[in-house]
This record gives sequence, C-alpha cells and structure tokens, in this order.
Amino acid sequence: MREKIVVDKLSPQGELKWSYAGEVIERGEKRLVLEAFFDRDDVPFMETTLKRGDRFLETYYTDHWYNIFEIHDRDDGALKGWYCNITRPSKFVNGRVEYVDLFLDLWVSADGSQTVLDEDEFLAVDLDEDTRRSAREALTELQVMFKSKRPAG
Repeated sequence: MREKIVVDKLSPQGELKWSYAGEVIERGEKRLVLEAFFDRDDVPFMETTLKRGDRFLETYYTDHWYNIFEIHDRDDGALKGWYCNITRPSKFVNGRVEYVDLFLDLWVSADGSQTVLDEDEFLAVDLDEDTRRSAREALTELQVMFKSKRPAG
C-alpha cells in the first residue's frame, strides 16, 4: 500500500487555496512524485477537457521553482499534456507537500506546443524582484526542457 499525502496549494501570502490527497509513487531527497485524481467537475481547458477522475502524476521539487503535473485521460489513459506551476520550492513536512503558487504557469500539450498562462495575474501580485526573477528563470528552464520533450526527472 502506498503512502498517502496531502497537497496544500498556498497563495503568495500563505493562504490555503486548495488541498487534496494523493499517493506517493516515488520519494527522493529533493523530489516527490505522487498520483492524484482530478476532483472537480469536467472543465474545458486549452484543446482538451479536464475530467473528474483524470490521473495526475505530480512531481514536486525542493530545489526548483516549479512543479510538473503530467495529466492522463480517465477513460483511455492517453496523455493530455503537462501543467507546470511556477512556485517557490516545495516543502515536504509531516505527510504533506506544500507549495506557494506564483500564478505564472506553462501548459505543454501532448504534441509539445507550449502556452504561458496567467501572466497578468503574475504581474499583478505583489512580489519582490528576486522572486520575480526566480519565477521567470523557472519558466525559461521549463520551456527549454520541454522543447527537448524531456520533463525533469
């Protein structure tokens, strides 16, 4: 039986925005991979639909300013794409993974096409210059990584 874990998504001000459960697939010193299932009603997103029950393989890092969600269809298991959140490095504490969402996101479709999301929210939030620079560097790192179709492992 796999270890259960709770994921807490926090705002830049530290407010809890979303919490859900997953199961640990792999744990390393600076990386955690878990399996979770989409727990909201079906919603159109980009060129696909996120469906209740879609399988998410989520990778969190304590040494990178992002996390990566590999999304598979609930019905046929097909890869839909990767949703990448630009975040402060994650914290793994007491059966939880916590991450501070910085609003800036990258969507990578299964065909490799990339779309930067929520840049307006990122620009509007009150962040210091070091955080903004680290977030932009993380976005660039992800864009380069996915151009080679090799998500971080």
